[in-house]
Amino acid sequence: MTTPVPPETPPSLITYPSSFPIKVMGVKVEGLVHAITTIALAFDPDFDASTIELRESKGGKYLGVTVTITATSREQLDELYRTLSTHPMVKVVL
Repeated sequence: MTTPVPPETPPSLITYPSSFPIKVMGVKVEGLVHAITTIALAFDPDFDASTIELRESKGGKYLGVTVTITATSREQLDELYRTLSTHPMVKVVL
């Protein structure tokens, strides 16, 4: 009996390290930007909060926050997306 061979992981389309923008959307409430900034800093200690871009929804209920981190690995990005996605203030991560 032969042992099944696991499928190969496809090569990354990202060259690491790389500047990587992440868009996060949530209800526009006090503390949203601070929470996202704190998470970004946890994954990229050199994250520059002055580069954050904010975009309010047409009706003003939601806020889009773009953070650009230095991506160092696929694992780092996966965990960052997981952490942001599960935060109670965050609705969508792109």
